[in-house]
Amino acid sequence: MAGIIDTIKLAGTLVLALPAAIAGLELLIQGQTNYGVALVALAVGLVVVQHWLTLPTDIPELLAKRVVGTVTKKPESDSDDDRT
Repeated sequence: MAGIIDTIKLAGTLVLALPAAIAGLELLIQGQTNYGVALVALAVGLVVVQHWLTLPTDIPELLAKRVVGTVTKKPESDSDDDRT
């Protein structure tokens, strides 16, 4: 499940990627396939790189998630518990 920070990062990337994709689709319709394909590929590349690329500014967030995951583990269920 994506957090609010990941959603904001994706929205920021889409602000740049969607105009390029729309311009690329318009160029494809007009018959300029080279430029159209290049712009659509650029838009897709922006979103993919943003999703998988780890930047130096992301490292503290990743470390915090890992620390929280190790500190707060889910309690193991007790099989001897007869509560219903």
